[in-house]
Amino acid sequence: MAPEADLKDTDRCVMCGLCLPHCPTYGLSRDEGDSPRGRIALMQGLASGALPVGERLLGHLDRCLECRACEAMCPSEVPFGRLMDATRARVEPHRPRSPGSRRLRRWGFGLLRHPRRLRALARVLRYYQRSGLQWLVRHSGLLRLLKLAPLEARLPHLQRPLAAGRHSTVGPARGRVALFTGCVESVTGADTQRDVLRLLTRLGYEVDIPRGQGCCGALSQHNGDPATAAGLARANLVAFDTTGLDAIVSTASGCGAQLAAYDALYGLEHPRAAAFAGKVRDISTFLAEQDWPETLLQPLPGTVAVHDPCSLRHELRQHRAVYRLLGRIPQLQTVTLNATGACCGAAGSYILTQPAMADALRQPHIEQLQALGVRTLVSSNIGCALHLAAGIREAGLDIEVLHPVSLLARQLRD
Repeated sequence: MAPEADLKDTDRCVMCGLCLPHCPTYGLSRDEGDSPRGRIALMQGLASGALPVGERLLGHLDRCLECRACEAMCPSEVPFGRLMDATRARVEPHRPRSPGSRRLRRWGFGLLRHPRRLRALARVLRYYQRSGLQWLVRHSGLLRLLKLAPLEARLPHLQRPLAAGRHSTVGPARGRVALFTGCVESVTGADTQRDVLRLLTRLGYEVDIPRGQGCCGALSQHNGDPATAAGLARANLVAFDTTGLDAIVSTASGCGAQLAAYDALYGLEHPRAAAFAGKVRDISTFLAEQDWPETLLQPLPGTVAVHDPCSLRHELRQHRAVYRLLGRIPQLQTVTLNATGACCGAAGSYILTQPAMADALRQPHIEQLQALGVRTLVSSNIGCALHLAAGIREAGLDIEVLHPVSLLARQLRD
């Protein structure tokens, strides 16, 4: 984005301060530079050339979660997320990174560009987890010696990805949908995606899993690398043929928010972008709109906590669909985890780049779970689910973290 466009959109901010109570980082630091209007002032300084790229300025920008809570309630409708993406892209070439840091960044984003490499790495790590090698390494002291223990502890349970192809319905066909499997989600949320297949085919939908699809591009887009994000988007737009599709469904709301923005981001460059973005639906929203046989689900007496990811609440604004969907399970009660809608601190790669801040933002959620005494937590975004599950383990709580769809799939009658 040109600096002139940045300045025009930042001028829409009237510095009213209504965003301050909704900004998670400002709530922790009470530093104006960590507030939305403070960051907009920094963007204006950068775009005009009045401010140089320095460590302090970068710190304020890097601590932004891009949760979009400020954008969702801004009376001036400032496009804060788009402005932050553009600013990070502008400062990235001037950011002081060590050669090792740059190589790690290229390697990480390289995995996202090449799904086969990511899945090959996941196969190796899956063997590490299941062969007993993980137990041996953790008890050997090697991780502490190499200072890798905190990072290794965040390694999620890896799963076998779904194969591409078409899955037929159980009974008369009602329609056809395509399933977006993503990158990290394909190896950490594959079991959830299998539950999606069970539910959709039972409801009469054929399910396509297109070949050639990959990362949605969100991680690159929000980390100052829009060129990589655009390349990933082009690959997905080529892979998905929207002809005859009722919807393109995603099980990760963070991915869904990026996919739904393809028209705005790439509509001028790719003829399929508008048709693609118009078909994107979060899986809970799509399922909540369907007609369900009354006897399809078994009762589940009890209460589950529901976490509303920022991408579902503030970007897609479809978080209420999860409650409507869970309401189809007889006798089930729901309670919202952190009803204020504050970010849990996951925010894509944020848990790796800002671990202390991420853990501090997660803590109120963990304390609320302790007070609620529930045994199940559901979340619609894989990054949030993994981050919350790690906090639950550290707190010694006996709480299972699931996707809402997985909870429904468990209640399916044979």
